[in-house]
Amino acid sequence: MFDLAQSLVLLLLGGMLFFPIVVAPVVFMALPEAQAGIFLRAMFPRYYVFMIVLSLVASAMYQLSEGAVVSVAALVCLGVGLSTLWVRQGLLPRINAARDAQLAGDANAGEAFDRGHKLSVAINIVQLVLLVALVFVSS
Repeated sequence: MFDLAQSLVLLLLGGMLFFPIVVAPVVFMALPEAQAGIFLRAMFPRYYVFMIVLSLVASAMYQLSEGAVVSVAALVCLGVGLSTLWVRQGLLPRINAARDAQLAGDANAGEAFDRGHKLSVAINIVQLVLLVALVFVSS
């Protein structure tokens, strides 16, 4: 179970790094801004589902490998899964609404979009750091 959990975390990290390093820049280089926005708006919910599923399954696998003892690795993965669920269900709709309002001419909405986007990036960075630390500490 432990090895499977580690593999899932490595897969999760690969996806988390591939999206911002490869997918997002290519989308903005290859598509006009409006189409890039449409594409990314369709991709982000799927990206977050990928993260939620892998982190929660890894959490269960880590915990099952520990038995009755509370697994720190399981708690880290659970935290990643739940925080991603909040981003997907709570923060992402607000970011999208702010962006729509900004594009419609609401100058104040631009600030809300920027704050929401920066928060989502910060959460993603913290998740990455925690998962990388988990892999190195657990190895």
